[in-house]
Formats: sequence, structure tokens, C-alpha cells
Amino acid sequence: MTDALALAEPLCALLDKPRCDFTREDLLRVIKERKLEWFTFHYPSGDGQLKELRLPFGDRGEAERILATGERVDGSSLFRGAIDVSASDLYVVPVYSTAFLSPFDPSSLDLLCRFLDRDGQLAEITPDNVLRAAHQRLQDATGLELHALGELEFFLLRERDNGFYAPQKQGGYHSSAPFFKTSHVVNEMAGHIARITGAVKYAHAEVGYIEAVHSDDPRLAGRTAEQHEIELLSRPVEEMGDVLAVAKWVIRNVAYRHGMLATFAPKLDEGVAGNGMHVHLELRDRGRNVMVDRQGALSEKALRLIGGLVHHASSLSAFGNTVPPSYLRLVANHEAPTRIVWSDVDRSALIRVPLGWQQGRDLSAVVNPMQPKRYHAAEPRQTVELRSPDGSAQCHLLLAGIACSAHWGLTSPDSLEMAAATRCGGDAFRDPSLLERVEPLPRSCVAAARVLAERRHLYEDDGVFPPALVTHTVERLLREDDEHLDHDLAAMTDDARVRASRRIMHRGVDQY
Repeated sequence: MTDALALAEPLCALLDKPRCDFTREDLLRVIKERKLEWFTFHYPSGDGQLKELRLPFGDRGEAERILATGERVDGSSLFRGAIDVSASDLYVVPVYSTAFLSPFDPSSLDLLCRFLDRDGQLAEITPDNVLRAAHQRLQDATGLELHALGELEFFLLRERDNGFYAPQKQGGYHSSAPFFKTSHVVNEMAGHIARITGAVKYAHAEVGYIEAVHSDDPRLAGRTAEQHEIELLSRPVEEMGDVLAVAKWVIRNVAYRHGMLATFAPKLDEGVAGNGMHVHLELRDRGRNVMVDRQGALSEKALRLIGGLVHHASSLSAFGNTVPPSYLRLVANHEAPTRIVWSDVDRSALIRVPLGWQQGRDLSAVVNPMQPKRYHAAEPRQTVELRSPDGSAQCHLLLAGIACSAHWGLTSPDSLEMAAATRCGGDAFRDPSLLERVEPLPRSCVAAARVLAERRHLYEDDGVFPPALVTHTVERLLREDDEHLDHDLAAMTDDARVRASRRIMHRGVDQY
């Protein structure tokens, strides 16, 4: 085990092994040595939040039984509308490799769980198992693994202070103290997430800043909002679903303990950056990144992945942009996509190809010429970035949909042509001919629902997404009844539009 692993994950250091090798006996040893009193089981639910169940144990035998057999839960309450009450019993069974010491409860050993049905098989209807099935199909068909990392953008809302060192509007990117006042809180969040998952890449201040939020909601009115981002490290896609869910859980808990509100709401105000949840993707073959060829250009596999994302983009909105404020974020000239194009450089494109450290270059040699030993990376780190999802996304289902798009791209003869037809060399909005021939993203929850209903076979093929789950997603989006939101807002006076937009943006701001 490496020193870095020990530093990142305390249980790995205690047990002197990587978490993938954790056994039930290891966890029984942990509760004995740490004098822990209960387990806390965590699992995703229909609203995208982690739910939990606390299970005290009186002795080793009871603790072993809980770890071995899990517990029963009511699936119809966890996935309201998606699971029928008449067949709602599910088991939640802990995954030993996910065990962690809770940063919020010193008496608990926490674990993530998988849902099993009454026959003891993985429950097909639950988001975590849908994601697993989607990735397994991709691996079986192509021999490739899909890895993902998420960028979690969020606002921290705090009480206003004396106003010293206030950043400029839209000027918060990478701000340091004292311009951003909540960096110490984000450090705490990132530290907990790193110790639990080992998957934090970095944390920094983001563009958005509101000196005093204007809102009809008294919890928000007058507060200062600072935008931050915690970016995660690439992990197998089904693991990233859990990492994102845990990270959001940690962020909310730490903020609450500091008397602040952390919100992943897609938008807080006009003219202020929204909260995206960009997802970077890479294909791996036996552990090696295969996104570039020997000349450093995007490989055929990478282009096919892009083609698959392009083909699925509109219907993916149903999983990645799930509330009306999502579509107030997806506007031109705010580094948010509105058209289905991809680019090496344009941050307004749906899919971007970021810098990837190709050729194993030691960039430090440029600025440290006296360094005697040169560094050579074993492989490239190229990814492609999907920029449409936001903080309302249901993490597991979004990633499952992305895995379906990767499967289509890598197995369809049309994916390379689709990628070629939607490539943008620069600013897409300065190329009218391109904008005319490419498809726009949906402009409402209702529009996203209709696209998903029309293209549901893309997700239901091979039994990956259960039809009942797709139907539930469509019906939930249709209930938002926001099809004419753009038209209604455009017909208002400026003042009325701003007030109405804020009411929409701030509704349920603490639920995302």
C-alpha cells in the first residue's frame, strides 16, 4: 500500500490494505479497535439524495449478521412512483470496499449499499444497479472500461460581512482569501471527501459571486453567495456514481455545521454563473487510457465516444437537467451549451476536449531548467468533457445514460460520421451554417421528457433501463409544466422577468 493511499483513506492505513480487499473480518476488527457502536448504511433514492439507516449492534455476532445479510427497506418510499407498493420490499446490503469512518459521527462505521430484490438478486429498478448494468454491457461488448470524473459546482451562502475585499461580479474564478471568505469551509469538505473516497483532484473558487442575494425566500435574502468547485479524480463510472453522491452529502453536512447553505441549484440569478456538474470521460483498455493515438490526436475510440454522446445528448437532458432552472442556466454566452456541437477550445460547446498532457511531457522542465531528473508520464490523461449536466442531475442515472451513449458510439457504424458533422473549430455561435444544421438541446423539462419518450429504446435496449423507470422519469419531467417558460418570461417587463426568474431559480434551492 502506498503512503498516498494511507494518507487519503484512514481505514486503508488501519488495515494496511487497499479498500478493494476489505473483508467482513476487517470491518469487525475496525469496530472492535475503534469501539464503534453502530453501522450507518447509505444508499441512493429517487430524489437523488443519499438516504441512511442506522443499525446498532450489541456484540460481534450481531455486527457480523448485519454485515452479512443487510436489512429491509421500503422501495416504494425510496423510489416513489417508480416502484409499486405491492412489490416494494428491498434489501440493502453493504459493499465492504466502501466502508469509511464517519466525519460526523464518531460512533459509526459507514458503508454504501446495493439494493437486492426478494430473490437476493440485484434489483433492476434502482439507479445504482442500472448504472452497473449499463457499464457491464459496455465492457462485454467492447472490452473497454468507461471512467468518469465529476466537477461539483455549488454556491455557499453565508451572512454578509463588512464588505471588505469583495470580488468583482463574475470575477471569483480561483479567488483566494480574503476575497472569498469561505475557502476554509471548502477545505474541510474536500478533506472529508478525500479521506472517504480518495478521489479529490482539487478545490477552488469559481466564477460566481453575489454580494447580496435578492430573493422572496427569507433563508436566502441578503446573504452573500460564493461559488466553489470540487473536482474529483477519474474512477470507473459505477464507482463515480457513489463518489458524487457521497461528495454532495459531505458538502451539505459541512455547510450546515457552519451555519451556511450549500446549494447545487442550476442557477441563482440572471447574469451570474450557474452550477454545472460537468462530467469528464475516458475509455480504458486493461487499465490504459486509449483516448489518443500515437501522434497525440484523438483516437478513433474517442471520436466514437463523442459520436455516442452527440447522438444521446438531447435525451440525456432528462437525467442531467431535471428542473426548470436547469434551462435558465443553458443560455448563450455563459459558457453553457445550447447546441449539440463539440470543440477543442469552445467552452460553450456541449462537449469539449480539454488539455490532456499528451506525450508524457515534463512541463516543469520549462520553468525548472536546473532539475536534473526528467519526469515521464506512463500514459496520456486525455478526457472529453460533457458540459450540459447541472446540480439537479440524478448522478447514477445520468452516468448510466452516458454509459449507454458510449456503448452506442463504440458499436454503431454511424458514430464517426456523427462526430465529424458536429465538430466546431472555434466559437460555435460565430458559425451560422453550423448552428443551422446541428440539433439544439431541449429548452424545458417537458421538451426533455418528450425526447426521452421518443428515444427510450436507447436506454431500454438489452434491459439496461427498466421501462417503468423511463416512464417514471418522463412523467416526473412532464409535471414540471415548463414548456412555455421562455416565452412567458420574454413577454414580461425586465423587472417582472427578473422577479419571476428568481422565484423559479430559488424554489427548492436546498433540495438539489
